[in-house]
Amino acid sequence: MSLKDRLKILVVDDMSTSRGLIVQSLETIGITQIQLAANGPEAMRTLAQRPAHLVISDYNMPDMTGIDLLKQLRGCATTQGIGFILITGRADQSIVEQGKSWGMNNFLRKPFGTQELKSCLEAVTGRL
Repeated sequence: MSLKDRLKILVVDDMSTSRGLIVQSLETIGITQIQLAANGPEAMRTLAQRPAHLVISDYNMPDMTGIDLLKQLRGCATTQGIGFILITGRADQSIVEQGKSWGMNNFLRKPFGTQELKSCLEAVTGRL
């Protein structure tokens, strides 16, 4: 079984359209084990029930930003080792640095295509 067949990814974004586009790209890459969450608290509940290898999260979400979600993941023994990719339309250096300081594995600027997502994933997981 190849890595892309085993890889479990949680996509977190408050906009259903964005979640759909990310899922479409992941499926084009060949990744099928995909879970969805609309916000950070829902993501934490989902991961408690169904662990994932990697979280792909939007930065700008109500209640809990992507960085806040990353902090919660890193602060919990059961989720601290999960890979994390931040997606943002405002890749300000301060956001990137803050993410790196909390153990963000990679980030992706919006807008992006399937090939950019694949390259971003492979920088974290290895060749898919």
